[in-house]
Amino acid sequence: MGISIWQLLIILAIVLVLFGAKRLKNVGSDLGGAIKGFKNAVKDEEDKKDEAVADKKIDNKDANNVFDVAAEEKKADEKKDKA
Repeated sequence: MGISIWQLLIILAIVLVLFGAKRLKNVGSDLGGAIKGFKNAVKDEEDKKDEAVADKKIDNKDANNVFDVAAEEKKADEKKDKA
């Protein structure tokens, strides 16, 4: 069944009478600003999460390429002792 256009118009007229056009305009702009702020916060959070994942991948890649000088010197000394 649903709501017809006439029912929506009646509800709109009642709301206009109760709140007035200026107050509805302010409420609409405040609601729009709140939605915009929420979207920006969600986007910033996703960007931070993506950045953290990228940093973690870089750290893991660097961890696999660690060069241990002491271990290399020990191997060189062992080779000299064998010779």
